[in-house]
Amino acid sequence: MKNLIIAEVHKLFKQGKTYYAIGAIFLIELIILFSAYSQGQSVLDILLDNLKKSFYFEGNLLNGNLLIYLILNTLWFHLPLILIIIISGSVTSEYKDRTLLSIMLQPISKWKFILSKYIVGILFTLVIVFFLAITSFLFSYGVFGQGDLIVYLDTLNFFEASDALYRIKHAFIFGAISMVFYSIVSITIAIILEETTKTWIAAAFFLIISNILLKVNFNNYFLDNWLYVKLTDTWQYLFYFEIPWGKIYWNTSLLIVYSAVTMIVGIIIFNKKDIA
Repeated sequence: MKNLIIAEVHKLFKQGKTYYAIGAIFLIELIILFSAYSQGQSVLDILLDNLKKSFYFEGNLLNGNLLIYLILNTLWFHLPLILIIIISGSVTSEYKDRTLLSIMLQPISKWKFILSKYIVGILFTLVIVFFLAITSFLFSYGVFGQGDLIVYLDTLNFFEASDALYRIKHAFIFGAISMVFYSIVSITIAIILEETTKTWIAAAFFLIISNILLKVNFNNYFLDNWLYVKLTDTWQYLFYFEIPWGKIYWNTSLLIVYSAVTMIVGIIIFNKKDIA
């Protein structure tokens, strides 16, 4: 199993599109920073126009913490889309290049082989989120410095710099679990469809539908609390004034269960496939 995982890591970082993906994430961050630098203050002025008539704000609210929060909100759609392309490709390329057949002719267990794909996909996702977190902190704090965070979720919430940092760090941790879920789904879709283009279209459609349904109020306890789409933005709960840790832990645990079930289904399907 260890050798399979090492081989999968080698194949993942040998392909050029992996580095294009990392470069794309880096470029999106720079674009967000540039946009915030040029237009961020005017947006804040509009947002706080009425409040400034009643309250006095000291310090610069356009700071690194706000920028990191904006990056979080912007990338949680683009990031899983990039991950889907890279991670699902680790499976579809095996079908396309016919290397899967030669691998299966060796004394390798099918379930161990595909499990190694899932493990490497999960590890790669966590590495990318860690890369995103580190670069976000470096760029945002380096250009804008630290400061208090203002967030609008139902109402305006203000957090001191130290509290904002605490919330942002945990947002990356819980957000990473959502990214892992989408990565696992993309591998399972790749196992079912086999072809690269079909897999990308199906996985992108799954992501788009998930984001649309996330905004829908079903007025049903089960759907609003158990449906997977209602669990993928759990990191946002960290920016309510009172953090609902019980809700966060419940959503995260349930999403981990969904991820595990999706992975098991993918392993079972692959194990039953005739590789020809």
